[in-house]
Amino acid sequence: MASVLVASNRGPVSYTLGEDGSLDARRGGGGLVSGLSAVSSQDSLWVCAALGEGDREAVRRGVAEPGVRMLDIDPEVYADAYNGIANSVLWFLHHHLYDIPREPVFDAEFRRRWEAYRAYNRAFAEVLAAEADQDAAVLVQDYHLALVPGMLRDLRPDLRIGHFTHTPWASPAYLSMLPDDIAGELVWGMLGADELGFHTWEWASAFISGARRDDATGTAEGIWPSGDPWHGVEHVRYGIGKGRTRVRAYPLGVDAGELRALAYRPEVDERLARLREEVGEGRKTIVRVDRTELSKNILRGLLAYRELLTTRPEWRGRVVHLASAYPSRQDLESYRAYTESVARLAAEINAEFGTDDWQPVLVSVEDDFTRSLAAYRLADVALVNPVRDGMNLVAKEIPVVSESGCALVLSTGAGAHGELGEHALTVNPFDVSQTAEALHAALSMPDDERARRTERLAEAATALPPQRWFLTQLEALRELG
Repeated sequence: MASVLVASNRGPVSYTLGEDGSLDARRGGGGLVSGLSAVSSQDSLWVCAALGEGDREAVRRGVAEPGVRMLDIDPEVYADAYNGIANSVLWFLHHHLYDIPREPVFDAEFRRRWEAYRAYNRAFAEVLAAEADQDAAVLVQDYHLALVPGMLRDLRPDLRIGHFTHTPWASPAYLSMLPDDIAGELVWGMLGADELGFHTWEWASAFISGARRDDATGTAEGIWPSGDPWHGVEHVRYGIGKGRTRVRAYPLGVDAGELRALAYRPEVDERLARLREEVGEGRKTIVRVDRTELSKNILRGLLAYRELLTTRPEWRGRVVHLASAYPSRQDLESYRAYTESVARLAAEINAEFGTDDWQPVLVSVEDDFTRSLAAYRLADVALVNPVRDGMNLVAKEIPVVSESGCALVLSTGAGAHGELGEHALTVNPFDVSQTAEALHAALSMPDDERARRTERLAEAATALPPQRWFLTQLEALRELG
């Protein structure tokens, strides 16, 4: 039994099955791992899904890391819940990605997949209910597990339940695209929590607005000051007699010490030296690091760079765009097509403007964290222009690591804009011409101004580092008792 429990789709450890049948465990990182490390492993439990054959084999053999419980969910159920609903429906809703004339289509196949999503969430709720001490604190993570709080509340009314959404939350107009009963069930699931956390008050407000529209779950009671340095608090009545759910913003930041230690390892030094050679002496760099995720807006960023070279020819031969685009969700056709489009547009720019001694775009479509950290250190300009993003930690990481300071071109679609926008060059994510002009301004920025902006960006970026982010939520949840 545990007094602190975390639930997430992906856990802190993954297993690889060797050809000889051996299992190799690999420990992950991130804010949750860092935060939970502050709690005794004897008192805590992390519940997660077995994601691959290595994980499932570890479950079958009874191999387990201390404080970790993996759920071996039927692979077909998992695929329907994860790809069929979480990534193909909820992700698209929250990021406003649908091609409206064609999508979404909510038919019998959708409802079959939604039943798998229910079953997936129910598996987590039942294990959490069985493993939690009396009055334990349970912190449920993200849109994959949106139904867990409501299910768990029914099973264990004594628990203190929190849910954190790492994405944006759909606007009421987008949420209303869902069938009425499904939208009601989604909100019901979320409002099973004592506290709901979001990266920004904008996303929290979107949730509250959507909850207000659903008579099955009740109405908002009003707004009270939160007493915290970030944003407000609103209490929303839960429709089946639970009482109130508190909604707050916890904007995740970065751990400056840990990030700099990673960025200055010998292997990063070696990659940085190679990148400097590829860029060429005396040239400025525009750096972006993203997954090839539809919401990241990589294509419009490349179009803006092409427009910069077209309208500001003085930059030809003097700047290189370092773009890291990690392949994402390549089992979905729309993501494969997007990845191919990114590579194709980068090649077109190089063909149009490149010379014998200058390649305008150096694009990497591999998951290469060492290269990304080297690019961070080399950045003169950071380009972060998502159409809609829960936070976007890259916008916070680059200013912390950049060696000579960087100017940040940041779109209003990034959750980080609320904290960093004052010290960045703000752009509309859909306005390619404005983004091109912002890149010109960033490249032309005087060194002293760039240094001042970088210092302020780094200060804002590290205001709520991962361990404090986690523990602040845990303390707030315990105080609700």
